Amino acid sequence: MKSRLAGSAAVAALVIVWGTLPCAADDVEALPAAVPSVGEVAAAPTTPPPTLADPAIPTLSGAKPLTIDGLQGDGRRTMADFPKNLGRNFVGVFSGQNLMPFVVGAALTGASSAFDGRTNHLLVGSCISCGTTGATAGGTAVVPFVGALFLAGRFSPQGRFRAMTYDFTQALIVTEAYTGLLKYTVQRPRPDGTDNLSFPSGHTSAAFSLATVAEHHYGWKVGVPAYLLASGIGLSRVESSKHNLSDVLAGATIGIIVGRTVGRVDGDRPAKKSTLSITPQTDSQGGGVGVGVAATW
Repeated sequence: MKSRLAGSAAVAALVIVWGTLPCAADDVEALPAAVPSVGEVAAAPTTPPPTLADPAIPTLSGAKPLTIDGLQGDGRRTMADFPKNLGRNFVGVFSGQNLMPFVVGAALTGASSAFDGRTNHLLVGSCISCGTTGATAGGTAVVPFVGALFLAGRFSPQGRFRAMTYDFTQALIVTEAYTGLLKYTVQRPRPDGTDNLSFPSGHTSAAFSLATVAEHHYGWKVGVPAYLLASGIGLSRVESSKHNLSDVLAGATIGIIVGRTVGRVDGDRPAKKSTLSITPQTDSQGGGVGVGVAATW
């Protein structure tokens, strides 16, 4: 009996001691409230991992190709339109915008004819080297010079130089044509008596046409030296007894008018082509048949 009481007391003491010991689970931090299921993970939005941006690689998309024709900025100044532009410039000389230069030039030419003899007496033989240089610069050298510039301009990027060299060629052709027409129509004897092609001065007209085109594209910084050079060429023709002062002023007038015309006409934007298109049409449901007409001008 005593042994049973002792065993019961031992068991009771063990239970009391065990209850006073802390539970190991109480020292562990609480787990997340809920673990998502496989379906929830699949449905959750995902953010793509960051990627490295590709380094900027320069491209040549804005570069202008070197070509003889076809640049977008050429406008009318293309090889395909060269003959048409010549025709426009031949006709454009008679534009009302050239009336004032014509009137002023004609007045100066007429007034200067009274001083032809005095000017010849003053200048002829005063500078033989000047006369030789002017004859070359305004005559035999001008055609290859303009031709070389034209080819260089065709293979240059689009810009003022490319446009100017195109206009140089147009201006020289138109100027020489009108100058030659007047020479063979007027039949004025030269001061030295070599022939009857004195009026107007071809050297002067060519020089002033190029100077006017240069001034049109580059302004007075280039225009003033170009006009001074053209004036020197004209006076050198008087010095060499090939022209009178009135011949030179007439040539200058022609050159200025042609140069102004070429710069204006060639610089105009090409006219848009008119188009008319007719296409079959249906309604939004695909039923019915009609005709669509579109026109641009």
